[in-house]
Amino acid sequence: MDLIRIILSVIIPPLGVFLQEGLGKHFWINVLLTLLGYVPGLVHAIYIIASKR
Repeated sequence: MDLIRIILSVIIPPLGVFLQEGLGKHFWINVLLTLLGYVPGLVHAIYIIASKR
């Protein structure tokens, strides 16, 4: 399932974070980072998906 989230994050970074965390603070941080630049949003999304809590 993580592979699918990472692939979706490459296309739309907030979508991968949403599937992992829901509409929490990490989702909104990722939306802001993606608006500021695609790469920061992508890095944050992959970090959130890779670090399981």
